[in-house]
Amino acid sequence: MKTNGKGFSNLLSSFLLVYLPRTRGCSDNTITTYRDTFVLFLQFMSGSHGKRPEKMSFEDFTIININAFLQWLEAERKCNVNTCNNRLAALKSFFRYVQTEAPEWIDIAGAVLAMPAKKTALPDISYLSVGAIKLLLEASRIEGIRDLALLSLLYDSGARVQEIVDIVINDVRLEKPSTVKLTGKGRKTRIVPLTVQVSDILSRYMKTLISSAPGEPLFKNWRGEPIGRAGIAYVLQKHTNTAHLTFPGVIPRKITPHMLRHSKAMHLLENGVNLIYIRDFLGHNTVVTTEVYAKANPEMKRKAIEASSEKILQGSNYSTNEKEDLIQWLRDTI
Repeated sequence: MKTNGKGFSNLLSSFLLVYLPRTRGCSDNTITTYRDTFVLFLQFMSGSHGKRPEKMSFEDFTIININAFLQWLEAERKCNVNTCNNRLAALKSFFRYVQTEAPEWIDIAGAVLAMPAKKTALPDISYLSVGAIKLLLEASRIEGIRDLALLSLLYDSGARVQEIVDIVINDVRLEKPSTVKLTGKGRKTRIVPLTVQVSDILSRYMKTLISSAPGEPLFKNWRGEPIGRAGIAYVLQKHTNTAHLTFPGVIPRKITPHMLRHSKAMHLLENGVNLIYIRDFLGHNTVVTTEVYAKANPEMKRKAIEASSEKILQGSNYSTNEKEDLIQWLRDTI
């Protein structure tokens, strides 16, 4: 291992302790994910190659070793393909940093960066209908205004659950147009508009708060502490159970906070909102991520096919019955 400050251990330390938090402004959760990737790689190299962590060098990051590491994650740790791809992405991010900080390792870095991620199937997007959302929110009214405000905001803002956890009083603007400021991945903030109904619910809820100092958390648990991710999941599941008992055919047994985010995205899409706007609304880095919602909506696929077919078939030699048969085939097939 080099000892001139450009070796593996020194660059990994500066990557995790300086570059990610200070230069990139990454959140603690993101940094932990990167750190855990290297913890796992060091464990793998120690177990399979007898390589002690302090003896690791850039020469150990061969394509063979990294592929074996990814296979180990799948076989031994039962990680799915997405998790393995995320681990590979963390390694690639480190080696992009290495390229600029230590050009002498550019060949090894380039080889790692050229490694392809494993292909994955489209994610299964689970979401609720507008009617189901209404029934769920109605069930939450039983417990009072806090739970209604929490679940209404979770759906209306399309926020990630951690973004709801991090909201403070000063992030909410109730004057028209009402908005909420969300802090997402990488500590990036975005302003999201709120509907009049949710603004009214939040207004009534905030009047019940004992303390409304600007930096106070918007939602707290029964102990008066900031509500956490598990707390939000608990509140949501409690009211899911109530709604499911009354409407088992509409409300599933389990609803996660992310399902409400998916639901908001799908409802925006169904109402004709452009994917670019939905991308910004959800805080995605790229529209490619947002496109999964369009691909996951079979009804929108059918409508697009029908609209396209009508234009193509107009003035053609197909009879009316033949056109109807073709569209029916597309409906059944796509």
